[in-house]
Amino acid sequence: MHKFQLKTEDLEQYFLEVMSGRRKKWFDRALLALLFFISRFFSNGAKFRLWLYDSRIIRHHALGCLVVSIGNLTCGGTGKTPVVEVFARSLSQQGRKVAILSRGYRSKNRSFWEKMRQKFNSEHNEIPPKVVSDGKNLLMDCEYAGDEPYMLASNLPDVAVLVDKDRVKSGIYAINHFQTDVIILDDGFQYLMLRPHINIVLVDSTSPFGNGHCLPRGILREPIEHIKRADYIFLTKSTGTRRNRHLKRFLNRHCRKAEIIECCHKPQYLQKLFSQEHIPLESLKGVKTAALSAIACPQSFEGFLEKLGAELVLTDHYADHHRYTQQEIIDFINQAKAAGAEMIVTTEKDAVRIPKLDRCDVPLYFLRIQIDILSGRESFEQCISRICFIDEGKKYE
Repeated sequence: MHKFQLKTEDLEQYFLEVMSGRRKKWFDRALLALLFFISRFFSNGAKFRLWLYDSRIIRHHALGCLVVSIGNLTCGGTGKTPVVEVFARSLSQQGRKVAILSRGYRSKNRSFWEKMRQKFNSEHNEIPPKVVSDGKNLLMDCEYAGDEPYMLASNLPDVAVLVDKDRVKSGIYAINHFQTDVIILDDGFQYLMLRPHINIVLVDSTSPFGNGHCLPRGILREPIEHIKRADYIFLTKSTGTRRNRHLKRFLNRHCRKAEIIECCHKPQYLQKLFSQEHIPLESLKGVKTAALSAIACPQSFEGFLEKLGAELVLTDHYADHHRYTQQEIIDFINQAKAAGAEMIVTTEKDAVRIPKLDRCDVPLYFLRIQIDILSGRESFEQCISRICFIDEGKKYE
């Protein structure tokens, strides 16, 4: 299984290098031309699919509760999980019964026999969604839940987290079993089967749309003009520079109705893996540090460490969502030790995928990140109020 994962990741890395133009051999250029041709079909297919829903040829489903979608126009790297977390926490603190619905990207599938047992035990004779958290207890590990749902469930003890590709089914399950009145669709911008009452789209201000092409030539999941469906746009990794002002004008031209909120990912503290021990960020200053990550944009994580004063003596990256083996972690610890590292730091998303070791010669920490709103706080608070105090007569339309 691990060898298959590595081959898949190698293939994924190769395609990313071809898409970015870093590979220049004749067959790479030929593949690039083919990818461009396929991307035109993909783009037109996305437009046609949206037209089918807009024309009501394919009907949206209604669940009988408020649905909030938080998603991307691009593949990964926008820092979506902390935004989902801050919305779920804010709504839960306002007294709403919140459930997060995720598709559980790269989560481990249940065995055939487990699926059959659950199917026949279910009152509707269908396989129920995976319940990572019921809003009271954490019920599933990272391997079966997926790293992002598990991380959300760990950080949000009062919020239910469910995983299923069919989010209509998991939404109905959340309402019936947990009395949910607000559903957050994690990565829901392309999930058109449920029409959201509020559509929130994240745009990475450092690389908004990649090379401007749709998959598989670029990283866009659908054409840029589809951002017109957004009610709120979060500019993540923002620095408030002039470049952001140009990006805001561009977004306003494509989506006049959307409120734009600028935010950054702000480090909070370091937490020791497999422990509740916290140490302040100042502990990184001047310390020889090894950085390990398997995320879409490792450069931003390593940049955080350098800004906090860490002396990076070793870095290693794997493909996004990579599930580490014990041997990989042992090898990295040994390399870090040989490089003179005094600590190893990884991301919170990676921390849930690292297997526990009986011995760790270099202390392992993860960097806890939260969203910090730089501009548009009134719009954010208005968005929360709109969800919490939406007119009951309009709530279920």
